[in-house]
Amino acid sequence: MRSDPPRVRGRRARRGLTAAAATLLAAGLFVNPVARGADVQAQARVDNPYAGAKVYVNPEWSAHAAAEPGGGKVSNQPTGVWLDRIAAIQGTSGSMGLRAHLDRALSQGANLIQLVVYDLPGRDCAALASNGELPPNDLPRYESEFIDPIAAILADSKYSNLRIVTVIEIDSLPNLVTNTNSRPTATAACDTMLQNGNYVNGVGYALSKLGAIPNVYNYLDAAHHGWIGWDDNFTATASMLAQAARASGSTVDNVTGFITNTANYSALTEPYFTINDSVNGTSVRQSKWVDWNRYVDELSFAQAFRQQLVNAGFPSNIGMLIDTSRNGWGGSARPAGPGAMTSVDTYVNGGRLDRRIHVGNWCNQSGAGLGERPRATPASEIDAYVWMKPPGESDGSSSPIPNNEGKGFDPMCDPTYTGNVRNGYNMSGALPDAPLSGHWFSTQFQQLLANAYPPL
Repeated sequence: MRSDPPRVRGRRARRGLTAAAATLLAAGLFVNPVARGADVQAQARVDNPYAGAKVYVNPEWSAHAAAEPGGGKVSNQPTGVWLDRIAAIQGTSGSMGLRAHLDRALSQGANLIQLVVYDLPGRDCAALASNGELPPNDLPRYESEFIDPIAAILADSKYSNLRIVTVIEIDSLPNLVTNTNSRPTATAACDTMLQNGNYVNGVGYALSKLGAIPNVYNYLDAAHHGWIGWDDNFTATASMLAQAARASGSTVDNVTGFITNTANYSALTEPYFTINDSVNGTSVRQSKWVDWNRYVDELSFAQAFRQQLVNAGFPSNIGMLIDTSRNGWGGSARPAGPGAMTSVDTYVNGGRLDRRIHVGNWCNQSGAGLGERPRATPASEIDAYVWMKPPGESDGSSSPIPNNEGKGFDPMCDPTYTGNVRNGYNMSGALPDAPLSGHWFSTQFQQLLANAYPPL
């Protein structure tokens, strides 16, 4: 990641310690690094952890990328390290564990590492490809066998000069808003997780434990514009995130910021139409693609949602991350200008960069390309563009594959699937012959290279 200078954006400087760390200090359980003569600059929290950072390159992902034809052009890019089951903490099946990644980050001379913390009980209640290992009621095991060991490793003084970015439990809290309470998209599994409180309390516990470590920067998942951008989801999701940030002893001060578009495909910007456009007196919001959403791309959504989160009680200095790993939409299908003005649908469909069949399609999307390369402070209120989802790692298998990773089969990963209420009963748009989620998918990686934008 490029080392950009610190930004000036009217946000107050982050406090040196989180509220949780300050509580431990008062109780004599946490040693203030300043008091023991440590490097103050290295220990003090910064407004944006990505500014001026050298970000860790995962050697396992890098080796996969470099082995592909043309992959050497991006194999030096930093990507997220996914802790998606208890066994991932120590390492499994020849894969590096958490300490091994942290140690390698030190040997690289990196000062920032990105971790995805992803093993809530009843995980992924509205889909099946990333179902987790823990049953819906097993919050105690999540806390004691997953979060506590992660926190113990991250708190090791050996790693105190690393800025550790943690992305907390993607998809979970937005599911409690959009897929519960008799909505057309509701599932029994999501209703269960809303009722038992284990998503909210689990996220709160993770924020509290990890937020007590002064060099950890927690970013909560905030879905994406094609999920949360509608009026009945926007405010409710911000409120749900604030509720979780105050659960299980946590406070909103344990949240550095939020990430949008994690492992998704929504275009960063749509240059050829805006939400305010109309065709023959008909708003683009009435097009089949936009479908009354308030946003048409991730950058405008992330900036607006950040303000809504501040309104919900989060500190005014929160920043946003946008996952650009697979939202470039380059290649020959990329539009070069606006669509025809014959109707609102021809205008939007002809000019949109996002070439998915439907904005609700999320699994191994055909035609996708690498997006903006990871970099700090790329736009107002955005801490960084990141590749949190490692490009080339599958979203889910195209057909059922027996496994011991807790991963099910979701028909949205089947290219022959004709859809459901969440994607307007459209085709899934998924690539064929995909492996389990998180496993290397060479065909997808080659397509991402070919359709990269900016081009490689």
